[in-house]
Amino acid sequence: MALTKEIMGCSVLERSSFVSTSKVILSRTRRAKPKLGFDPALIQQRRVSLRKGLGGPAAVAAISEDLVKAVPENVVKFKVRAVLTVRQKNKEDLKETIAKHLDAFTDRIGRNVVLQLVSTELDLKTKAPKKSSEAVLKDWSKNTQVKAEKVHYTAEFTVDSNFGIPGAITVTNKHQNEFFLESMTIEGFACGPVHFPCNSWVQSKKDHPGKRIFFSNKPYMPSETPPGLKAMREEELKYLRGDGKGERKLSDRIYDFDLYNDLGNPDKGIDFARPTLGGSKIPFPRRCRTGRAPTYTDIDAESRVEKPLPMYVPRDERFEESKQNTFSAGRLKAVLHNLIPSLKASLSANNHDFNGFSDIDSLYKEGLFLKVGLQDELLKKLPLPKVVQESSQGFLKYDTPKILSKDRFAWLRDDEFARQAIAGVNPGNIEKLTVFPPKSNLDPEVYGPLESALKEEHILGHLNGMSVQQAIDENKLFIVDYHDAYLPFLDRINALDGRKTYATRTIYFLTPRGTLKPIAIELSLPPQGPSSRSKRVVTPPVDATSNWMWQLAKAHVNSNDAGVHQLVNHWLRTHACMEPFILAAHRQMSAMHPIFKLLDPHMRYTLEINALARQSLISADGVIESCFTPGRYCMEISAAAYKSFWRFDKEDLPSDLIRRGVAVPDSTQPHGLRLLIEDYPYASDGLLIWSALENWVRKYVNYYYPTPAVVCNDQELQAWYAESVNVGHADVRHADWWPKLASPEDLTSILTKIIWLSSAQHASLNFGQYPYGGFVPNRPPLMRRLIPFEGDPEYTNFVADPQKYYLSALPSLLQATKFMAVVDTLSTHSPDEEYLGERQQPSVWTGDAEIVEAFYEFSAEIRQVEKEIDRRNNDHSLRNRCGAGVLPYELLAPSSGPGVTCRGVPNSISI
Repeated sequence: MALTKEIMGCSVLERSSFVSTSKVILSRTRRAKPKLGFDPALIQQRRVSLRKGLGGPAAVAAISEDLVKAVPENVVKFKVRAVLTVRQKNKEDLKETIAKHLDAFTDRIGRNVVLQLVSTELDLKTKAPKKSSEAVLKDWSKNTQVKAEKVHYTAEFTVDSNFGIPGAITVTNKHQNEFFLESMTIEGFACGPVHFPCNSWVQSKKDHPGKRIFFSNKPYMPSETPPGLKAMREEELKYLRGDGKGERKLSDRIYDFDLYNDLGNPDKGIDFARPTLGGSKIPFPRRCRTGRAPTYTDIDAESRVEKPLPMYVPRDERFEESKQNTFSAGRLKAVLHNLIPSLKASLSANNHDFNGFSDIDSLYKEGLFLKVGLQDELLKKLPLPKVVQESSQGFLKYDTPKILSKDRFAWLRDDEFARQAIAGVNPGNIEKLTVFPPKSNLDPEVYGPLESALKEEHILGHLNGMSVQQAIDENKLFIVDYHDAYLPFLDRINALDGRKTYATRTIYFLTPRGTLKPIAIELSLPPQGPSSRSKRVVTPPVDATSNWMWQLAKAHVNSNDAGVHQLVNHWLRTHACMEPFILAAHRQMSAMHPIFKLLDPHMRYTLEINALARQSLISADGVIESCFTPGRYCMEISAAAYKSFWRFDKEDLPSDLIRRGVAVPDSTQPHGLRLLIEDYPYASDGLLIWSALENWVRKYVNYYYPTPAVVCNDQELQAWYAESVNVGHADVRHADWWPKLASPEDLTSILTKIIWLSSAQHASLNFGQYPYGGFVPNRPPLMRRLIPFEGDPEYTNFVADPQKYYLSALPSLLQATKFMAVVDTLSTHSPDEEYLGERQQPSVWTGDAEIVEAFYEFSAEIRQVEKEIDRRNNDHSLRNRCGAGVLPYELLAPSSGPGVTCRGVPNSISI
């Protein structure tokens, strides 16, 4: 603890060297030097009161209170200094460069950056917060010429001896340009340095006339807010909420809710119209409000901001610049705005199928030829090292996906197909089979007869001599069931040009070696009449023809899996469902609130990546619609899952595993669970991270909330959760499964869910997209042909050249290369990423030393988790993660370097 205090610079008896200024003033006035410092007894009383959840005494003054009482009429003035860290922009446009030079000139004549310290105490006479003199940043014009990422400035304040402790700083920017204020440290008070982690853009006064408010790193519950800060706390929150009116400017910092009514563009025609997501017709979580005007065609649809113009998110949510050019957000924009149009221009005239698997291999070896002229244009715009130029010809070259790195034929094997259900990029859909044949929960009056075509004779020969019921009783049968997710949409999907798919079910048998074996695939179509062939069952092959049938059936399963992965597990359950909690946190909890400080790193960049997704990924004719089987119905499938499946109370890992029947409660096990598939890499690694997160959050919560009464009486906390549910998830707000927030245990559970979903769960679903999906046959995002029956016109072509038929069922060259470029970027870690167990300014993000100490303990636990995952990946008894041609499971290994690494758990949903 002493080490932590030393790092933080917060020892109550510590003296800053800058206090010497006050000594000079005192000697000049020939007064006795006052005794500087806190009363240790009062400090201990304050710490005990915090732990007990009591209000505690008011903040102690920097100058001894005995002195102030003794000589109230002789107030001593002394000077303190602020050191500010400003992060400079790497790239400026012409307008910003001109404004920068103008700011350097006008700064010398008084149009500068003005700061003022605000005390935690009130002035007894004016009943207003005590304030220092105003101070200006020194040497702005000189330091703007410094070529560095970060520049340090100083300012000097004069304060009275009875000023108390600074709790806030106001900043007025009289320049033309905004600037990014990373942090401030105040030196010269007896309590030692006072830290202000800012990490915010400070706008020009001409754009935002009010003063910016920054609070110190000392957390305060709402009821414990010092008198000098109460009004400022409320003022800042009022600004962040806005008034819900008008269109937002890019420089605003307003957080508000709206429906997903901006995915389509009906002004471009009926093909670009999309239904509004959110509301009684199509329930969905809320997104960040932008306030744009409605379209001309549909008053309920919001007009769009088309690429490359930026979508509104609050200014501090926008991606920061990075020292390196390969920042993943910039890469994503470059791919969407520059690469994909170039691909279309090069390939649309010759948008052919792959003629052989060698065509796919050539994308990694030789690259994809782009039209002469387009390549030069692309090289100027696209910060991708994969774009190379050979002679006078331009090629787009892709990295070899990891799935091909250990065994280029692994994707063809049944054991690999099954292994990816528990150790691939979508490992959270497998369930224990409890009833055979499986049953649907859809309404038969709407969707017709729903009986499964699966029979005992289909699987009996693959159960090692067991009966079907015995295999169920002994936990040997598992299923990945996409029947209900897809069947309601199949008629509409299969009517689209170039889209053909089924609703699939896949049965797996757990072998004595602990691996899974696929033993039957059911392919369903909507019934068309009593004689229709709407269902078929495909089983493991016995000859060449059935082998190709089996490969096509697996491809359709993987296409279903790719859609559910992207639309439900990835977009809905992490990106979309977390956004309301983030919006409400900024609107209802002050930056001083301890829970806001805990959540802050887990909210980083999420609103920006979600806005970018609405603009280019999930929008009408966007990447998701054009690359995935459901096409224009993609987001309706996502919304259907929200209505029928999503439950916040089941979104933690233990509850999800129990819901799916792949784990049972067992108090003798380390995490209170026993996995029915012992070697289930996603679950076993995930439980390590879940446990570490829960321990950290519990320590944090119990420090500030020792009793249920403290939780219930925290107005900001309760308002945050209530708004997240009642406004952010308004369409399901009356569901009886929402957890209550009435105790420290409730709060620990809710917060751990949010942090798990924002970090480990998202990482497990995101960073394997290119390593597994970059080789399209392994996980085709869309299918274009059904499997022909004998006697069908296409059956002859299938038998004559099954490989050609198989490849023609996969995405076309344009669809595949577009998809590969996007998922490559989405799988990329940026150089400035923060991973689990890390955070900005780790020693001073909070002013409570005990919490900093607990965070370092959490970081150490995360490092131990990583070592255990590395050990497991070298354990040859774990056949689902170690062996010849088997990829190690590293998607939940916490750390990573930049790039596509197939590992690493960032703190937040940042890409």
